[in-house]
Amino acid sequence: MLSRNFRLQKVGDIKWLQTNYNFSQISFSIDELVVLDVTRNERDTGAFCEALKILSEGCFVPIAAGGGIRTISHAHALLHSGADKVVVNTPLYESKGFIGELAREFGQQCVVASIDIRRVADGAYRAWTEAGSRCVEGPAAYWIERVTNTAVGEIYLNSIDRDGTGQGYDLQLLDQLPLDMPKPVILAGGAGNATHLATGLADARVDAVATAHLHNFVGDGLKRARQSLIAGGVDLPVWDVQLLEQHRKAQDTASFN
Repeated sequence: MLSRNFRLQKVGDIKWLQTNYNFSQISFSIDELVVLDVTRNERDTGAFCEALKILSEGCFVPIAAGGGIRTISHAHALLHSGADKVVVNTPLYESKGFIGELAREFGQQCVVASIDIRRVADGAYRAWTEAGSRCVEGPAAYWIERVTNTAVGEIYLNSIDRDGTGQGYDLQLLDQLPLDMPKPVILAGGAGNATHLATGLADARVDAVATAHLHNFVGDGLKRARQSLIAGGVDLPVWDVQLLEQHRKAQDTASFN
């Protein structure tokens, strides 16, 4: 699915994704992959887990997966299908106890809080749940601080207004964070080029930046964006792709023999 302001457009099934994207290669351009089940109607957890297994093959970076998680068994299913972390949204506002259960079962570092924010008519920021279909009462800043004080390991902060636009992050959204933010923040929604990524990372309140636009629309945009960030002095791992490919081929030959 492609998303713009949380309006979804289907572009293909898992076979299409395998044909058009090689996640074993994309791994060299990212530090983490976030995979979300954005189904608006009844979810098929089994089908999503099968897709996750396929996506995780050869993908050596950590994978955070979520969408509709309401039970420990659902989280177990995702982690057994290739995920390293689980992403939760709606339960953050409805079931503080469930977040604690997840942390006790898997460890706090395994739980990612996805907070979707949109401006309303008066210009105020509000949190939204159910894939952006329901507004949570009260200021976004209140909910962000409340979620931060739960047993989550990090915050995935997403702008619905900038989602899929490629126009750059809503940096004013960061003003909604607590002044002394104790959890890592991943900024999402709006990145369309390497400059946007660099601008996000330059803000001291941001620990990581996310993009779907560069993955979906810009050919080798992820690879070129990473190279640009490294050239600009951003401290990111540098992979010797040739060496890794040689090692992989040597393993395949050894297995064949």
